[in-house]
Amino acid sequence: MTGENYTFETPDGLTLHATVRRHPAAGVNAPSIICLPGLTRNERDFEGLAGWLTSRAFTGPACEVIAVSLRGRGASDRDAEYSHYHPNIYAADVKAMMEARGLTDALFIGTSLGGIVTMLIAADNPDAVSGAVLNDIGPQLAPEGLARIAGYVGGSGPWESWAEAGEGVKAINEVAFPRRHDSFWQVFARRVCTVTDKGIELDYDTGIAKALAEAGPAPALEPGFAALSGPLLCVRGALSDLLTPEIVSTMKDVQPQMDVCEVAITGHAPTLEEPAARKAIQKWLERV
Repeated sequence: MTGENYTFETPDGLTLHATVRRHPAAGVNAPSIICLPGLTRNERDFEGLAGWLTSRAFTGPACEVIAVSLRGRGASDRDAEYSHYHPNIYAADVKAMMEARGLTDALFIGTSLGGIVTMLIAADNPDAVSGAVLNDIGPQLAPEGLARIAGYVGGSGPWESWAEAGEGVKAINEVAFPRRHDSFWQVFARRVCTVTDKGIELDYDTGIAKALAEAGPAPALEPGFAALSGPLLCVRGALSDLLTPEIVSTMKDVQPQMDVCEVAITGHAPTLEEPAARKAIQKWLERV
């Protein structure tokens, strides 16, 4: 199932894109899962996960899955004012989508930046987040990981072929995904890149790099993390340089009921298609 294209308007008038999939057994009151991607990524990051969650083969609770491209990514509008690429604005955009779809609450799966947005939404309205998966992100961010991410945002490409694009994204991301086959990188490239008149390019506005470089202190995330009252799962890449074991330990101190899944031979951030991640996500859904 490829999913339904869905667009919605942000409070400041941009049109953002999402893909909506429903499990065949999902009724009108089935829970909705909102999937939010990382800093330079888009809704295609969740093709594998959303496809599995809404397939007949999935034996867990039947849900609707909404994978969102935040402003400046994928098929969503670019913002002429790059300073608007900010977590607080992303959170307002997601809340606008929830209102447009008549959702007073939802389950959230947030990768990296997507997890930050999830915590900000919970800080504003704890009842809006009925459960959360934080994928390789927590209320504190390790400086080493932040520095690495800042170093690659806005660079690389364009490429003349998908083979070149696969090699290009591998050069950036192999530290997080060592020992992967070429087929992995071809799928990866098609999810993070798009074809333009210049060739094959990374599918995000380079203004995101400017916003990151000029960003002040990160929003305080501890209140939002503490506000997560529903079923909570933290997925950590075993090689992650952004979410350290020490940070996970402090998260458990605040949220003792939080489940933790560590994905082997993977850094920042797991694709959530790994068997360990899928098993943990199904268990999380069964707690809802």
